Amino acid sequence: MEQKLRKSFQGIGNIIRFNWHFYLIAFLMIIGLQLISKYINVDFQVSITVLCIIILGIISLSLLVSFYVYDISDLYTLKWVNKKEREDVIVNISAGFDETSHLLKDKFPSSKFIALDFYDPKKHTEVSIKRARKAYPPSKQTVKIETDYIPLNTGEVDVLFVILSAHEIRNKTEQVQFFKELYRVSAPKSKIYVTEHLRDLPNFLAYTIGFFHFYSKKSWSGVFLKANFKLIKEVKITPFISTFILQKNGTTP
Repeated sequence: MEQKLRKSFQGIGNIIRFNWHFYLIAFLMIIGLQLISKYINVDFQVSITVLCIIILGIISLSLLVSFYVYDISDLYTLKWVNKKEREDVIVNISAGFDETSHLLKDKFPSSKFIALDFYDPKKHTEVSIKRARKAYPPSKQTVKIETDYIPLNTGEVDVLFVILSAHEIRNKTEQVQFFKELYRVSAPKSKIYVTEHLRDLPNFLAYTIGFFHFYSKKSWSGVFLKANFKLIKEVKITPFISTFILQKNGTTP
C-alpha cells in the first residue's frame, strides 16, 4: 500500500497556522467597521457592509485557492516530475520551510539525495517562516548554504529542485548569482525544476496585493537567461503555479 506522505488539509492548515495574524487583523477590521456603522449615517452603513463583504470575500477566495493548490492539486504528488530523469544525485533547495524533500526521496529511492536550505534569519524576517521552522524544524541532514555558494562539486548534480523558494531571494543581483551557482553544480544534461507562483492575473485575482510577493514570468526568464539556462518547458501545475524546467545552455556564464 502506498504511504500517504501528506495529511488532509495540511496545506491550508499550515497557511492559517503560520499567517494567523493577517486573518485576525482582517476579522478585527470587520468587527470594528460593523461597530462604527451603528453610530454613523444610515447612507454610509450600506457602504461599510459592502466593504466588509469584500474583505470577507477576498479572504475566503484566497483560502479556497490555497486549499486547491496545496491540498488537492498535483503540486505535492510530483506527477509533473519526469521519473525517467537520470537520478544519481538529486538536490532539493528550500528557504526555511521544506515540505518536499521527503516526497522527492520517496519518488527517487535509489538516488543520493541532498537537501539544502539558504534561509537566513537576517534576510528572511517574515514571521510566517519563523513559525514554520519552529513547527517543522529542518532535518539534521539538511545543509545550510548561502545563495552565492553551494558546497557541491562542479557538475555534480543530475536533477535539482527549487520548489516555492527562489522568490524569497528579493535582490535581483542575488537571484542571478544564485542561479549561476545552480548552473555550476549541475551536470551538462541535468534538469532544474523551478516551481513558483507568478505575478500574473490568476494570482492577483486569488491573492490581490499579495501577488506582489511573487515575480512575473518575464522577470524569471531574465534571471534564467543571465545565468545561461535555457527554458525547456513550462508546466502549469494549476493556473496559479508554474514549474520552469531548465537546462544548461552550454557555456559557463
